[in-house]
Amino acid sequence: MPLPFITPLTPENLRQAGIPAPWAFGLQDQVRFGELDALAHVNNGAYLGWFENFRIHYFREYGVDEYRGVFPRIVLRQIGLEFLSEVRLHDIYIVTGRTVSFRRTSWAMEYAVWVDGVMTTKGSAVLVNLDQTGAKSALPPAWTAKFVERDGAVQA
Repeated sequence: MPLPFITPLTPENLRQAGIPAPWAFGLQDQVRFGELDALAHVNNGAYLGWFENFRIHYFREYGVDEYRGVFPRIVLRQIGLEFLSEVRLHDIYIVTGRTVSFRRTSWAMEYAVWVDGVMTTKGSAVLVNLDQTGAKSALPPAWTAKFVERDGAVQA
């Protein structure tokens, strides 16, 4: 049975798709024409959108934010990409992500894009938690507990 699109995938789903541990959370989707560049592979900017979409699902699943109110304020401080191989039109891909470390007010995430069980792209990001005034705010213990429990994150 094929995996669903844009629905959180379990560790079991990921293993069935050939994605190894410690990746424990992912989303599957299919490349659309509008995501291509002039060379007919996925445009660099599309990956940023994929990672953002992933983060929203990740935050909801991990209890970070339900996107129903004004708190918390999470900002993206830094993001990076490393391209390993091309992804093309109609490829079915899975975006995985995990928190690898956290500090008092911020955390670092790693991402990967997989096609047919092969990693095609790596990404990284640093996110910062802010209060309503825009000042850095301590990460709630419930968040960091999930990062450790589900992703194996470490305190930096």
